[in-house]
Amino acid sequence: MTSHAARARINRAPGPWHVRLAEGLPSAIDHVAAAAPASHGFLRRAWFAAAMQTYGGSVRTMIVEAGDTPVIALPLRTVGPRLARLAAVPGSFWPFRSFPVAEDTPPAAFDTLLSTLARTVRVLRIGPVYDGDPAATPLIDAARASGWRVIDRTIATSFLLDMAAARDDGVWPRNSTLRKNRFHEKHLAEHGTLGWSFLTGADWPAAFDDLAAIEWSSWIASRTDGRDAKFTRAGHGAFWRAAAADPVLAGMFRAALLTVNGRPAAFSFDIDAGNLKYAVANSYDPTFGKHSPGKLLYYRNLVDALDRGITRVDWGAGDSGYKRTIGAAPGPAIRDYLLVRPGASAALAPLLRLAWRKH
Repeated sequence: MTSHAARARINRAPGPWHVRLAEGLPSAIDHVAAAAPASHGFLRRAWFAAAMQTYGGSVRTMIVEAGDTPVIALPLRTVGPRLARLAAVPGSFWPFRSFPVAEDTPPAAFDTLLSTLARTVRVLRIGPVYDGDPAATPLIDAARASGWRVIDRTIATSFLLDMAAARDDGVWPRNSTLRKNRFHEKHLAEHGTLGWSFLTGADWPAAFDDLAAIEWSSWIASRTDGRDAKFTRAGHGAFWRAAAADPVLAGMFRAALLTVNGRPAAFSFDIDAGNLKYAVANSYDPTFGKHSPGKLLYYRNLVDALDRGITRVDWGAGDSGYKRTIGAAPGPAIRDYLLVRPGASAALAPLLRLAWRKH
């Protein structure tokens, strides 16, 4: 079903709402993701399945429907003993952990979800998510209004680049930047023939091996134990390889790759979501570091994206230096949330808040 058709069905289904609790990850998740804002279209069944396959655990999914039209899909991964009734929204930390909600879903649907959620879990973790997240924010607002205790902790500030606005202002990319890039490319080419390519769709999952090879050559391998690497098999590579088995997700996963004499030298990996690009990861082989291969590549990558209709880049959190240099500005805060149901569980909220914020 196309996103346009899915949203048309939502508009024809104003309620009454009911909740279906399904074991595992039902196909309804994909129907809701197709009707969600484009920024959340990657939150498909395969996305959550890849997380469960990689990181383990058991999962159930709450589906809020009007008739046979699903509008909210909330996967719940069991945390700790099942009798404790602790749950978390599964997924990948990059770019965030949220869940699909169809556009124009009214508050009543979230109220219905909460009434069932209160009978199912004592504490729900959502996040990290951005301020204003179109799924998490209305659920959190409804929870507060219904007497749930909401505990939050700030993770970081995001950085956003509006490429279209910068280009319209005539300041991006700057001519001085392009001259410096040509200078570095000339000297980088002294190491061998430069190859610039863009990967997506059928290139996955095999192309993840090239990205992993660069990570193993980078600072990640020399300064850490490698467990936080995105694409190595010792890091989070299993997640991305599993998610890419879904052809829809594979078409959203994109990477720019630089090779020198056929050797992978730098990459920039993204998720394209409508006119928005999530910059998930980039790295380079320090052998070529003197000539700024990462910078050369991501400028090529962003110009290519702009030419394809991508107008904004979400750089996420982390090192703000190069992000500001390229023109990014601070965006919404990124936060983690605990939703504690009313009643006896809420009485423990102060202790949970203290322990969680120190975690």
